[in-house]
Amino acid sequence: MMRSLYAGVSGLQNHQTRMDVIGNNISNVNTIGFKKGRVNFQDMLSQTMSGAARPTDDLGGVNPKQVGLGMTIAAIDTIHTQGSLQTTGVMTDIAIQGNGFFILREGDKEFYTRAGAFGLDEAGTLVNPANGLKVQGWMAQEVEGLTIINTASDVGDITIPIGGKDPASATSEVYLACNLDKRVGEIPADAGPAEVLQNTWTIDKTVYDDFGNTHTMRINFTKAVGAPNSWDAVVTMNPDADGADTANTLAEVGEANNATATFTVNFNNLGTLESVTDAQGDILTEGTLQTQISFDVPDANPDAEGGVLRQTFNLNLGEVGSVVNSMTQFAEKSSTKAFAQNGYPMGYLESFKVDQSGMITGVYSNGTNRSIGQVALASFVNPGGLEKAGESTYIVTNNSGDPNVSESGVAGKGKFIAGALEMSNVDLAEQFTDMIVTQRGFQSNSKTIQTSDQMLQELLTLKR
Repeated sequence: MMRSLYAGVSGLQNHQTRMDVIGNNISNVNTIGFKKGRVNFQDMLSQTMSGAARPTDDLGGVNPKQVGLGMTIAAIDTIHTQGSLQTTGVMTDIAIQGNGFFILREGDKEFYTRAGAFGLDEAGTLVNPANGLKVQGWMAQEVEGLTIINTASDVGDITIPIGGKDPASATSEVYLACNLDKRVGEIPADAGPAEVLQNTWTIDKTVYDDFGNTHTMRINFTKAVGAPNSWDAVVTMNPDADGADTANTLAEVGEANNATATFTVNFNNLGTLESVTDAQGDILTEGTLQTQISFDVPDANPDAEGGVLRQTFNLNLGEVGSVVNSMTQFAEKSSTKAFAQNGYPMGYLESFKVDQSGMITGVYSNGTNRSIGQVALASFVNPGGLEKAGESTYIVTNNSGDPNVSESGVAGKGKFIAGALEMSNVDLAEQFTDMIVTQRGFQSNSKTIQTSDQMLQELLTLKR
């Protein structure tokens, strides 16, 4: 029987397989995270008619004579090139730009995917809503008031507690940065209310107690008598409440609600902070200048000694000699450009966002942001060795290597793009071209079989 028949059959079969791969690529042209396949051919065994001969003194060398027996498939590769990113605006949609795979889990089974169309289930777990597979990463932990994400630990499910509470936090630090006008003079002894008000710079700031209740801290700055570069400050807590007493000193603060503290801010001839003098006469001249303010927390249980519950916070005035986020005294209108405090009331988780590192940050109704967790990425030495498991997922094989799991940006991993999806990397122009070449190859192999059949037919008719 003629060898060309079998060579033609092998060509038909393998070109049909190549067409199957092309058809699968085209059918998944709009499948998110899909990676196209590619078929590589190689020739099959060759029948040797005569071997090679080395040269002699009289004759040159002779090459071998071989007849090929057809072709076969060398490999069906998965091409893991980057697909285009499409913006969706859905914050649970995440695309990977660069290397890496999302880790999904079902029980003890782990799957890997580039398709990041995720969502939240009824329990707030981040999942693939198409099949319920849970996205893996690390949850944030609170350790002594610090939020820590241990990316060296094993990955687990990511849960986003929508509607969860962020407890209130009492104010412990207040930061003041303002300019006190050098041109303002001392208040005369016989000054009327209007003149006193005109020569006083007043600052109001809201602070919080442990319950999240708000309290108003008012600071009145006036030029010190006989000291052109010093300002007397009177701090009053809840000045508009009944019983506010602006005559109380720092030592008396806390004896009654709405207490008041006093201190003096001293500037040098360059207009920057030099020192601060508290109500007891103690002078601070180095580093960051601050004074402590104390007030009673109303409607609280008594402290351990049966007294009124007190709350104390630091009033930070700035660094000696600095103009950055510090009090100054220049010949410009008095102003408050930077003023912050670290307390806040209770809040509820309203939304969340994902950054390029995969960090999930919760946005609470009280204005705070909290780290909730971080999405993990897995990479492989040979991603082409992964086995497709359906539903745009892959599983590990003996030739893919073990997964290297870490956060993004480590060991060559890519970064996350929230609110976007990675599209298929199928190029239709390339696939249509391959389809034409494959069809012609299939047609040519069929002609080989057809011609071989005609030759056999001629051979059978020789005896007639």
